[in-house]
Amino acid sequence: MQNETTTTPELMLENQLCFTIYACSREFTKLYQPHLDKIGLTYSQYLVMLVLWERRQCTVKELGEALFLDSGTLTPLLKRLQAAGLILRERSLQDERKVLISLTDQGLALQQEAMCIPGKMVEGTMLSPEEFIGLLGQFKGLLNRVHEANISNSK
Repeated sequence: MQNETTTTPELMLENQLCFTIYACSREFTKLYQPHLDKIGLTYSQYLVMLVLWERRQCTVKELGEALFLDSGTLTPLLKRLQAAGLILRERSLQDERKVLISLTDQGLALQQEAMCIPGKMVEGTMLSPEEFIGLLGQFKGLLNRVHEANISNSK
């Protein structure tokens, strides 16, 4: 049987921006993996640590907002990071409904081991640093637009 195209170009997988972004994200995660294995983190854990290295302390809600994740996804991730001795989870003394996340000394020290990873990612993409920065800006713009559209659609 001959493989004929039976759909319109609009419905072809190769023409879907969402699929290209999804597949690119999966490939990026694979690119990160050997470097993250060396420091004992998964990709999701690395993202949490990036936020904490930047802010030093935040609530679970703030962390979820920064990473576009809900607390149901974050909680098991945070429990594993705490069990590994990298973070502390404590109830806020001012508001017991809030859980504060902060780095341990071990979690802070891990930042030094991770310093080379962003550069390795630029190298791994085979883009020039300028091309990389340009793409990052474009994707940030796209993320902001899609996020705003989702907020508007949920009202």
